[in-house]
Amino acid sequence: MFRIAVPNKGSLSEPAVTMLKEAGYRQRRDPRELVLQDPDNDVEFFFLRPRDIAVYVGSGTVDAGITGRDLLLDSGADAVEHLPLGFAGSTFRFAAPPARVGSIEQIQGLRLATSYPVLVTDHLAAHGVTAKVVRLDGAVESAVQLGIADVVADVVSTGTTLRGAGLEVFGDPILVSEAVLIRPRASEVTSGLDTLMRRLQGVLVAQQYVLMDYDVPVDQVDRAIAITPGLESPTVSPLHNRDWAAVRAMVPRDQTNRMMDDLYDVGARAILVTSIHACRL
Repeated sequence: MFRIAVPNKGSLSEPAVTMLKEAGYRQRRDPRELVLQDPDNDVEFFFLRPRDIAVYVGSGTVDAGITGRDLLLDSGADAVEHLPLGFAGSTFRFAAPPARVGSIEQIQGLRLATSYPVLVTDHLAAHGVTAKVVRLDGAVESAVQLGIADVVADVVSTGTTLRGAGLEVFGDPILVSEAVLIRPRASEVTSGLDTLMRRLQGVLVAQQYVLMDYDVPVDQVDRAIAITPGLESPTVSPLHNRDWAAVRAMVPRDQTNRMMDDLYDVGARAILVTSIHACRL
């Protein structure tokens, strides 16, 4: 069986499980379940701590896994990113008290607190900077106030938590992270991994596109399909009234309403939009 590691808790867990369900895989009903077999798809799922998944994948204990890009890079594991999954996005930034540190070069020789010591140390080294890195498992934003660090490096969404601790971000982002599908660095792409990747890609495309159907006068078909060209080419079918044609195309979800307005202006009617559950391209 093809073995896949899935986050057992945290912000990565629920979206990963939802995506795998949409990709046609069986998922656990009991959150205490640690191993789940899906014989119909010849897959076995292991529910593990998100921070440990890269280690298991890199050692070859499991064949693939879903974790955060930040956790992968911080693990030092012999695993690589195979496919970005588009959820659990975050930005990793430096922060310090206002006007005290303003660039990465000024971190030289300072104490820096973070929950991602490998990732941060590698980033500093790439810029020729050396600092004393203090590893913390949480509440990094309190490290300066408590006197154990001069600077912190942490995940930032709105920055509210950092500002509440008297800190402000500085410099360029260390990393823009999201959930990723990973595999062992040394392994070849197996049929199991290829199937998993294609299924997940199908879910990603389904989230980004919708099906649009409409009727349009035959003499306006060319103008209409210029608005909705589809992925390869739209489907155009004759109607019982030969003066009209039916058109179906995949269109970007975020452009749906603009396209409907444009189609209406060229004479299209009965414009319908349908969500896509899954697809293969």
